[in-house]
Amino acid sequence: MAIGISDLVQVGLLGLATTSSVIIGAALGLYVNFSRKLLACILAFAAGSLIAALAIELGFEGAHALARHGADVHLAWDLIAGGFALGAVLYYVAALFLESKGSALRYPSRFMEYALKRKRKAVSAKLGLLAQCSLLRHLPAEQMEPLLDRVQERTVAAGELVFRTGDPGDALYVVAAGAVEVVNDDNGQTLAELGPGQAFGEMALLSGGKRTATIRCKADCHLLAIDKDDFDRLLAEDPFLDEQVRKLSHERAISNLRTGSVNPAVWAQLASENLENLSRSDEHRLMHEAKGGKGAGLAIVFGNILDTIPGCLVIGAKFSGFESLSMTLILGMFLGGIPEAAASAAMLRRAGFTNRAIFLLWSTVLAAGVVAAMAGKMFISNSESTAAVLAQAVAGGAILALVTHAMIPEALHKGGSTVVLPAVGGFLFALYLALLETAAG
Repeated sequence: MAIGISDLVQVGLLGLATTSSVIIGAALGLYVNFSRKLLACILAFAAGSLIAALAIELGFEGAHALARHGADVHLAWDLIAGGFALGAVLYYVAALFLESKGSALRYPSRFMEYALKRKRKAVSAKLGLLAQCSLLRHLPAEQMEPLLDRVQERTVAAGELVFRTGDPGDALYVVAAGAVEVVNDDNGQTLAELGPGQAFGEMALLSGGKRTATIRCKADCHLLAIDKDDFDRLLAEDPFLDEQVRKLSHERAISNLRTGSVNPAVWAQLASENLENLSRSDEHRLMHEAKGGKGAGLAIVFGNILDTIPGCLVIGAKFSGFESLSMTLILGMFLGGIPEAAASAAMLRRAGFTNRAIFLLWSTVLAAGVVAAMAGKMFISNSESTAAVLAQAVAGGAILALVTHAMIPEALHKGGSTVVLPAVGGFLFALYLALLETAAG
């Protein structure tokens, strides 16, 4: 069936209207101190309505169309499920790639996950070195996050002393690069050498007594150091860790540290996995690193387009006149665009983007919505075609991945458990609209 120019114009305008909410949301995020919980509830309501639309308009109706073509129930389910699965995988892979390039800046919840991954990767080498220390390795790995902020890095030139025999035991050291030697104070001879990953002075954190050896750098050294004062402050803030250290301070425990069976690699991995918090300095640094990354602005543009195309494709595909509008899908996308863009605009401004740049980034959604809706009308609007039904299922899988990957996590991030009821409300409202459409038909 030929598609008239007027049909394409109408569906293009429909795509524009559906996505126009992102400009409203961006303005709210930049100029209005809007309630975070209210925005979260709107986003949850939109997510619930989209889930209902996907289940009814794309899932059930698509399977019903295939059944009319002669497919049995199992084959129809296999085809629709396969289409949804393919769409979800395509969206998820593309979203992860773009987030690694900087598009994670669009949403606070996505940025937090991105930043934590970056932080874990950044500290993995440091944790690997700390894991070689017998004392630290016998402390609970899941309690090590606060300690990382107290690890100092020191550079000592070849030939310089780190400490002498009789000095106060005020710090633990781990060799990150270079080599140190244990020196005989009487004749200056080297008694032992310690290389990367080896620790010395570890009992200082427990006893704080006098140094029993002199340590000299054999080559230029990069050392990790934990001061006893910092370690003691950490224990004062964490009663559980303080209890564990008291157990290690027992004379028998100290003497058996080096015969312990804790695997350093496992300890370091566990400590890394238990990093759950970002300091303000971490957040600020990673945010500006993401913004300054190569192609970050382009990644944000493509991320916005990725979120827009599937829904507008389906809206265009189902449009055969204003009486056939997919109201549940349109409602979900329009409402969802407001809090998404509001949160994104506020996040991008914190990252250093100007208001003009933020509006330009989000305006790409309008163009993508128009083009995607028109493409849906042109290429996948024939509901009698099995290929068209499958194409719509693929788009539906991408929308469902968007809901679970970004919309629901963002709603929970902003509103907590408050968003449960709005999500259910959105689902039930969309179901009601679908029943009205069925009754009218």
